[in-house]
Amino acid sequence: MSKWGPMPADLQAARRVVVSRNVMIPMRDGKRLATDIYRPALENGDPAPGPFPVILTRTSYDKSNPAMQVEPVGNFFAAHGYAVAIQDLRGRGESEDVGNYHHVANPEEGNDGYDTVEWLARQPWSTGRVGMVGTSHSAVCTNAAALKSPPGLKAAWIDSAPTSGLDWQCRRGGAMAMQMFPALFVHAHDAPEIRNDPAAMARIEWGGRHVRNQLLSMPFKPGQTALAAVPNLERILFHYYYDGTHSDFWAMETLENKTRWDQFADIPCVLSTGWYDLFTEEATQQFAELARRKTSPMKLVVGPWNHTAMRGGGSVVGEVDFGASAAWGYAKYNSERLRWFDRWLKDVDNGAQDDPPVRMFTMGGGDGSLSPPKSSGAGVFGSGIAAKGYLNHGGRWREEQQWPLPEAVQTPFYLREGNRLSTEAPKARSGATTWTHDPEHPVPTLGASVAPFLEFVPLPKGISPDYLSTRGRMTTFTYDGPMHQRERPDIFGSAEPYPMLSERSDVVVFETEPLAEAVEVTGQVRVKLWVSSSALDTDFTARLIDVYPPSADVPEGYHMNILDSILRARFRDGFDAERLMEPGTIYPITIVLPPTSNLFGRGHRIRLDIASSNFPQFDVNPNTGEPLGRHTHTVRAHNMVHFDAAHPSHVVLPVMPAGA
Repeated sequence: MSKWGPMPADLQAARRVVVSRNVMIPMRDGKRLATDIYRPALENGDPAPGPFPVILTRTSYDKSNPAMQVEPVGNFFAAHGYAVAIQDLRGRGESEDVGNYHHVANPEEGNDGYDTVEWLARQPWSTGRVGMVGTSHSAVCTNAAALKSPPGLKAAWIDSAPTSGLDWQCRRGGAMAMQMFPALFVHAHDAPEIRNDPAAMARIEWGGRHVRNQLLSMPFKPGQTALAAVPNLERILFHYYYDGTHSDFWAMETLENKTRWDQFADIPCVLSTGWYDLFTEEATQQFAELARRKTSPMKLVVGPWNHTAMRGGGSVVGEVDFGASAAWGYAKYNSERLRWFDRWLKDVDNGAQDDPPVRMFTMGGGDGSLSPPKSSGAGVFGSGIAAKGYLNHGGRWREEQQWPLPEAVQTPFYLREGNRLSTEAPKARSGATTWTHDPEHPVPTLGASVAPFLEFVPLPKGISPDYLSTRGRMTTFTYDGPMHQRERPDIFGSAEPYPMLSERSDVVVFETEPLAEAVEVTGQVRVKLWVSSSALDTDFTARLIDVYPPSADVPEGYHMNILDSILRARFRDGFDAERLMEPGTIYPITIVLPPTSNLFGRGHRIRLDIASSNFPQFDVNPNTGEPLGRHTHTVRAHNMVHFDAAHPSHVVLPVMPAGA
């Protein structure tokens, strides 16, 4: 057993594999990047001469990690007749240029990817055909390389990839996406520049164990965060935190793919994501743009997953069970990837090119009962629904020819008096509701499309830090996925008396009558509101909820979050400049939510929650209008949404025709 634990049997290499460790591949600027190369082996243990097609993944998460790199990529593909290269990024692991690593904002990422692909293509054991794989940050690196169009790159599988740092990855709607703060501690904890600096290591260890305390003590101040022990990473934190307008920083290639699809390599690609992944919007948009612009086959796979669930292999995400067909795991994932690369790197006639362009999972259709608890969730979050079991929401896979689905009807559901949500537009001359946003008591994040909010756990007595990987020592303190919308003691940001979100005075709720027939919503969701405020700046959040009726298993009903997003009012006209509000003036705003595919069952309600905070998913607006992240105090904002004939606030839902 390795320090990361045993590997599943289906990942064990079936054939001999030999590894050349820390092969130093030169980049155009003379720096060398450490790369482990896996090759099929002869019976005597020597590398087979090949030539072989090559699979490349570039990682910031330690190329020697068995669970993330070695078994599912290195050993798996080498055992199936590929050479595999797993590379530490510049300034990470054993690679050179230490101190010049900037999380996802590395200016040389594209050039480093190009140079690595071409070096691999030239090797005598290589056929000259290279495919790239990657999830999350490694997918960022795959996109960066493909934007440089290296001749040797012939195919890719890109999983959970952001394409714009300003649009979702680091910020969203003008607010900071706070999962980036704990993510930086993962990278700081094993930063090579502090390996021999016990004081710096201790500071990062403290910060990684007290993420929640630091979130509660915002605003951050340069030099005073625990990340100051790794200065290049603290500098990046303050770009994420301070820089709300579009700038040269956000325009760098690795942080803004979405304006550069014309230069993306014309190669066969699979884009995969999940409806509760934080990059759903971007992955689906990338597929649509590449399918429109390129001649090579493009495929899209979307499951009911969060950022990690596809590879985890379970059917449960958050508190909800989507059924056995939702479970992939590396066994399914790798068989799919192998088939893809066999077709495009080995010319195996396996029909992969004829697969439907879109394979997607429509959530819903389950009976709403609770299945028995499973250790994957209830062991982390000890109270609430998950302690009793998981909601059977169900769902089904389907095949489509394009995205977005052309038959989806863009249907406005209007905010109406009496907290109603209706397809009938308001006719009254007045209609509004108000709430007070108190920055000292924000609305908590109860499930969301986020990356895990990771925090180090203390080492058990007698266990050396060398025994557990950095990731192996971390747990999350938020649900990255769906959950019942009630506060409770084990959820960060909750407070007594632990109300339903719909009971909070700072959350305004609009919902339909119980549905006479099921309604399928598949596609991008937009919330168009007319708002005003007493403040110079404030936030408006939107959350789409599938409301189950009460049942024997869930007597108060089950309020399942489907989507959420935010808009900081100073960015209501775009991100070219900040424009403060004039108190009392009514403004139109649009909150863009990610796409989804969910069947709201018969008897359910479709609900829209409007508020002004969603913490810790997003940083809390102090309402003062001061520069981002530099506020000196907070004030309460009295916010209002208007819904009358002149100000028809509504949510646009892409509704599928009955029987589609």
